[in-house]
Amino acid sequence: MESYSHFPQLSNSQLDLSKFQDAQLMKIKPNRGKGYTSGNSCTTEVVIDNKPTKLSLDPGAFCCCVDEAEISLHLSNKQENELSSLLYNHTEAFTSDKEPLGATIGHDVDITLNIDRPYPPLLRRPAYPASPKSREALEIHITELLDLGVIRKVGHNEEVEITTPVIVAWHNGKYRMVWDLRALNTYTVPDKYPIPKIQIALTQISQAVYITTMDALEGFHQNVVSPRAWKYLRIIVHCGVHEFLRMPFGIKNAPSHFQKMMNEI
Repeated sequence: MESYSHFPQLSNSQLDLSKFQDAQLMKIKPNRGKGYTSGNSCTTEVVIDNKPTKLSLDPGAFCCCVDEAEISLHLSNKQENELSSLLYNHTEAFTSDKEPLGATIGHDVDITLNIDRPYPPLLRRPAYPASPKSREALEIHITELLDLGVIRKVGHNEEVEITTPVIVAWHNGKYRMVWDLRALNTYTVPDKYPIPKIQIALTQISQAVYITTMDALEGFHQNVVSPRAWKYLRIIVHCGVHEFLRMPFGIKNAPSHFQKMMNEI
């Protein structure tokens, strides 16, 4: 995280971990939460309740803003300090919306069909009809996926043999884009890699002293699709054909591939 000082440094190697509440430091998000720093200190400014406030921070300090609700209330101050130091030592594991989406290396997603060309009409579907409201939602989501590098637009001179239509599902005013992969999954050779049972996973952590959960940002989309499989993962909407460069939700072997990748890394 970026940090800087407007004032002379006040060195204190014995300084304990400090924290400030409801602070917005530089451009760090979320805007409200806890900030932590450790080590030698210098005086700088943060914004607390929309007012600049002088605080003692590390020169070039790493500052972690954490939602209060996400940290157990049962942790002591010492344990909170240890947690903050752990986050500091593994900053490369975290990302922001300004950084490119990560990708696993050496675990490309591949797809094998159990039929040969020419492919049946069931795999060459036109775009589903969509209302103006749904079309607008589709365009927004397609743009988001393009910006993330999850999909790319198929050129007009490229041969297209397989297309999957897209559905826009609405619930309480919010939409979700769903690709109808039933036909593709019907002709996909299954990967029978075993998925561990939840009972076994719970047994493995039964003696743990600390338990935490983390969610991979766009977890499925961090799995790269093999270039030879791009042609199978093409979706069609009113604004054209796009193909997935990262693993989408809903393909037949996605759970098996993700589990295999997790076991190997």
